[in-house]
Parts: sequence; structure tokens; C-alpha cells
Amino acid sequence: MINIMNEERPEPVICFGQQPNGFFPKRFLFAKIETARKLQSAIGGKIVFFYHDSDADYRETITLLTDINTGEEVRINFTHDNRIQKKYSPLYVKKISASWKGETKRRLPRFLAKSNIDIFENATGDTAADFCLDMYIRLGIFEGIEIVRSSDKNFRMTASDLAEFFADVNYEGEIVRAEMHQGNLRLHEGGGKYFDVASPEVIEKWQKSAGRDYRFAWMQSVIHCTHYISGIGENEYLKKENFPEVAFITREEIERSDHAYIPK
Repeated sequence: MINIMNEERPEPVICFGQQPNGFFPKRFLFAKIETARKLQSAIGGKIVFFYHDSDADYRETITLLTDINTGEEVRINFTHDNRIQKKYSPLYVKKISASWKGETKRRLPRFLAKSNIDIFENATGDTAADFCLDMYIRLGIFEGIEIVRSSDKNFRMTASDLAEFFADVNYEGEIVRAEMHQGNLRLHEGGGKYFDVASPEVIEKWQKSAGRDYRFAWMQSVIHCTHYISGIGENEYLKKENFPEVAFITREEIERSDHAYIPK
């Protein structure tokens, strides 16, 4: 990782963000990268990837692959050691089950050429976020791009203070991402139901991360981008008018955007 904290940047800073989103990244992430590279070739500057690995949603890492022979679409995701980790731990903490990699590798010849299976076999990382990032780097799609992780304590300590936040705290022997709501920490059970969890006496700044509505401002307080490549979904909730210093560019269209990007 290249440290970009507190640097003055006279040149353009082109940024895009994404949660870990499959051990082969979804095609919409690849489209963001390609859009950023084309913009860089036109205006110069640097590209920064904000890797939001503080998110806890295990559905983010579903990898959608297509059977080479039958055309069948198959969803593959990590497996985790227990329900609490799977449902509530942030992605940078979610440990991958010891048997997952071997079991998954045996399934991959249906979907991938040997060269891509070899990349998978060589990838490392004990957590969902670490494994995904190592895969992306090995695929070569992040060459020359700076990476900032939302789980990085240095990033969190440098970022602006959060009035509303999630906190990484202990719960039944695991680290979970709990939402601060009306003075109490809570976890989302599903279907609009929540339950409270014990809060430490002091929640340190390095334990806090932003929810969706405040994530961009939190990121921007450190990265200070001049251009941001937004996704289709981001455009629905980003309050772009609050950031007049940023030029927002919607990522390029790409077919089968939710499928895995597989290099040829």
C-alpha cells in the first residue's frame, strides 16, 4: 500500500471506491478502473482506489461465474467459521474457512482456464477482504493505482470525526460492525429487526467507520480527490452538491456488470 495521507497534490486525484466484491471482481468494478484510466490518460494525475473493507455484508463477495460448457450461472462465495463472523464481522475480519480454497479450486475448471485457476491457487489471505485484494493485485488490474483501505487505523485516525458511525467491537468472542443508534450499539438481525450489543466505555476513533450516507465525506477528508468515478448505484444516494470541488464521472457501461471479470 502507498501512503497518501496528508500529501498536497497539485495534480488531479482520480478516485473510485468499492467494497470487496468477489474473489474475481465484478465487471462493474473493472469498468470503474477502465473509466479512471481513460480519464488519467486525458488529464494526468494519480488514481486512488478506496477499498471499503469495513463493510460487513457477506453478500458483497458473491462471485458469479458462467459454466464454460453449459452456460449455467453459478454463485460462489466464501464460507466462514461461524454465523456471527459471516453475518456481522467486517470483511477485513471475516476469516475464510480452512477448507474453502481447496473445495473451490476443485469447482473452478467448469468456469476458468488454467491460467486463471493458477492465479486463484497462488492467491493468499486469511480474510475475505485480504484474499479479494490479493486476487485483484495478481490479476494486474490495479497496477499503478494507489490503495487506501477503510479498515486502516492510520486512515481512520486521519479522517474527519464521525457524528454517526459504525464501530468494530467485541461480541461473543468475535469482532463485529455494530451501528451506533440513539446512544446504543446495535446489530441488524434482518427484516427491520435489530438487537443491542454491549458498548465499551470508550469507542476509539480507530474503531469507527462511516455508513453509506457519510462514506464519501469521510473518504474525501483524507484523499481529497478532484475527480470521482461513481457507480450506477452510488449516483442514487451521493449528495454531489455537497462536494463542489469534485468532478463526478459515472463509470462506463459494461455488459453483465454483476458477473465476475475474467481476464482472457
